[in-house]
Amino acid sequence: MQEKLKDKYIDPFTDFGFKKLFGEECNKDLLLDFLNELLHKEEGKIVSLSYLKTERLGISEASRKAIFDLYCENEKGEKFIVELQKTKQEYFKDRTLYYSTFAITEQAIPGEWNFNLKDVYVVAILDFVFEEDKKDRDKYRYDVMLTDTETHKVFYDKLKFVYLEMPKFTKGVDELETHFEKWMYVLRNLKRLDNIPEKLREKIFERFFATAEIAKLTPEEYRAYIENLNSYRDLKNSLDYAEAKGRAEGEQERLKLQQRIEELEKQIKNKQNDKQMGGI
Repeated sequence: MQEKLKDKYIDPFTDFGFKKLFGEECNKDLLLDFLNELLHKEEGKIVSLSYLKTERLGISEASRKAIFDLYCENEKGEKFIVELQKTKQEYFKDRTLYYSTFAITEQAIPGEWNFNLKDVYVVAILDFVFEEDKKDRDKYRYDVMLTDTETHKVFYDKLKFVYLEMPKFTKGVDELETHFEKWMYVLRNLKRLDNIPEKLREKIFERFFATAEIAKLTPEEYRAYIENLNSYRDLKNSLDYAEAKGRAEGEQERLKLQQRIEELEKQIKNKQNDKQMGGI
């Protein structure tokens, strides 16, 4: 029997939900607006985006491949990798750095020695807080570039990472001051809302909420969402168990369990990608 949800809107922190909202051609304006608000100080206005293949192979058969949540390119040829991470991962910063190398190396032109690279942006939307950031409760956005350690001046500005620790964003709807804060609010709270708050009655957010309505999913999409949602619930239970067991049995056991969680997460992502490739 098909599970019936009480929620009105899909959870954007599932693979299905995130790609439904930001990864479909018909909803490209949502991603464009979000990235423009996130990066406008560095990038300037992004006029257009093209989706690229999210699976990238390594330079050899033995190399590890990468599967991005979203990968796109703007009208200037600059690359944008957008990752959503629901569960805490031991080496997530390493992962985002590794992902950026694909967007860099694929710019090489065979037979030419032109190293004038286009900008690469890696945006990570996190449903957890890095352990080292827990004490800094008010800072939820981290903008990272290569800088000189003494002067703190930017040494290289074409490789940029933005990390958003969503649990730290606690503003209520009446406290929202900027368009970007409105984006943070809807991503953080969408699953808990029953309707569009009056302060968010703007065309782009009305489109966002309309796209997120569970009642508007096709039967196939609904089944895929339920399956994806249940997988993430299982993943969350595994994570909670791993943390409790790790505290009881020590660091080595915790790391083993964390590795298992990461494997489960990869399986979920692969399964969702396979469904999308199949036209769902």
